[in-house]
Amino acid sequence: MVYAHLAQLLHQQPRRPRVLVVGDVMLDRYVSGDVDRISPEAPIPILKVADSEERLGGAGSVVTFLRALEAEVLLATVTAADAEGRQVRRLLNEQGVAPDCTLVAVDRSTTVKQRLLGRTHSRYP
Repeated sequence: MVYAHLAQLLHQQPRRPRVLVVGDVMLDRYVSGDVDRISPEAPIPILKVADSEERLGGAGSVVTFLRALEAEVLLATVTAADAEGRQVRRLLNEQGVAPDCTLVAVDRSTTVKQRLLGRTHSRYP
């Protein structure tokens, strides 16, 4: 009898899990380019920016992973009323996440984590 029930479950249309994510969302910014020289003032590579990309970070990255697994996701978070906060809300919308539990606060700024990625020129190992 248990096996018949298990077989019936396996033949049913799989249901998408519904997940509530609660946490801080941030904007992850990746700036990439070429490094072809070192600063004369300090041993710091000079990045000639070629490209940039923005992704959801923090709890937003969890949302991205869950959406990739085709889960229905609701995010409970607070975003800022600044340009970066608008970008976070736009990226959430692109992921298909409803803004039902997303609050907008005017008294805070969006956390932005920026990574600089340099492709090194051959004369600098």
